[in-house]
Amino acid sequence: MNLTFDVERLLLPVSVDLQDTLNGVISESGKWTPMIQSVVINFRDKSYSSEEGGFHPVEIRLVRLYDQWVFDYITDFAYCGGPYPELVKEVDFNFGCGTASFSYVPELPITSSEVMEFYSMWESNFLSYIGMDCFDEIKVTMD
Repeated sequence: MNLTFDVERLLLPVSVDLQDTLNGVISESGKWTPMIQSVVINFRDKSYSSEEGGFHPVEIRLVRLYDQWVFDYITDFAYCGGPYPELVKEVDFNFGCGTASFSYVPELPITSSEVMEFYSMWESNFLSYIGMDCFDEIKVTMD
């Protein structure tokens, strides 16, 4: 099993490394069937908390488009607020809507140069965290 990504529909510079990493995570889950229409992958550092910090939870959703796959969203969560912090979207790359949102910043077009530059840095860091085994819980859900 290997998902083929529709590279012409990538609104951001999603690297082959991230595509390969996601394919590996999905393969390792052992849940694949040919009828799958969407995949959600959650990456968690179970020790992450508002008090101690840690690595932010990340959720990535992929959807089937005919015989290829496209990114629906990539969301990075963080604790925010007090005295009872809540887990909220800190960074959200919404491919389906063509927008990107960041805490305390107005929504931006996903194809803007600022978003593309930030995305490249974000992805590089995320792949480094995966390489360092910072996420001790990775869940794959398929529909």
